[in-house]
Amino acid sequence: MPGMDAGLQAHLEGGLTTVAHAWSITRQDGVVLGFTDHDRNLSFDGITFRADTGLSALALSQSTGLSVDNTEALGALSDLSIREDEIEQGRFDEAAVEAWLVNWQNVDQRWLQFRGTIGEIRRAAGGFQAELRGLTELLNRPLGRVYQKPCTAVLGDATCGVDLNTPGYSINLAIEEVVQSRIFRWADFGGFDAGWFARGRLEILDGAAAGLWGMVKQDRFEGARRVIELWEPVRSALQPGTTVRVIAGCDKRSETCRSKFANLINFQGFPDVPNEDWMIAVPKSSGANTGGSRR
Repeated sequence: MPGMDAGLQAHLEGGLTTVAHAWSITRQDGVVLGFTDHDRNLSFDGITFRADTGLSALALSQSTGLSVDNTEALGALSDLSIREDEIEQGRFDEAAVEAWLVNWQNVDQRWLQFRGTIGEIRRAAGGFQAELRGLTELLNRPLGRVYQKPCTAVLGDATCGVDLNTPGYSINLAIEEVVQSRIFRWADFGGFDAGWFARGRLEILDGAAAGLWGMVKQDRFEGARRVIELWEPVRSALQPGTTVRVIAGCDKRSETCRSKFANLINFQGFPDVPNEDWMIAVPKSSGANTGGSRR
C-alpha cells in the first residue's frame, strides 16, 4: 500500500498478524489524547495510546483525486478520556485527528491511514459519535474577498493590525456577579464608556472554563453598575472570582475604525461602494442628464 512502512508490509504479508488501530486527537487548546483498540497501552511519537478507552472507528472511505476522505469515530464518554462537558464546551471542535494501523509487537511498524479533523459530534446514552473529515475538506471553503461597505477583518487579526493589548482596548478583572453564564455585573469597571465593549469578546482566563469565550451583545449601565451581556451563555458554570478578559468591540464602520482604533489605513471595507438604490436608479425625467450629482 502507498506510504506503508516496509516492515509492516512484510508483517501483513506473513499471514499471522499482530496489528491494532491507534488514534490521536490534538485539540486546539494543545491537549493531546491517544486511544487504541488493543488491550494494552501503546506508545510512540511521544503519545501514550490508552487501551480500553471505548473509542473505535468505522471503515474509512478513501478515494483518489480531491474527493473528501471521511469516517466516523464511536466512543463512550468517560472522565478519563472524552467528557460530555468538554464536548459541550466545544473543546473538540475541529481537533486534529490521526489514525494508524500499528504492529503492537513493534510499534515502529505502523501506517498512517487517516489525517483530518473532527466535524459534527452527536451525543446520546452515555456515548458519542464524531464525524471525521479528511484534509481535502478544507478545499470546500470559499476563498476571495467580499466587496462590501463594512470591514471584513476580525478585530486584532493580522489583516486588521490593531494590538488589543494596547491600554484601553481590553481589561482583565474578576467576576463579581454572573447570571446563567451570560450576564455579568460589576460595581466598578474602570471608566469605559457604555457600549465600548459591545460586539467585543469576553474570554475566560482561569478555572475549569479557561479558554472559552463569548461574543458581547450589550454593554450598558444599570444605575452605577456595569453590565456585560453575551449573545449566548459560556458553555460552562462560572463562579465569582474567575478572571475574565473583556475586549473592545468593533461595528466594522470606517468611522469607528478611524475614531476608536486610529486604524483607518488598515480598514478592509469599501465605504464608497454605491448601494442598491443607486445601482438601479434611472435618469431624471427633467433637467440636464450630464452625469453629475443626482442631488
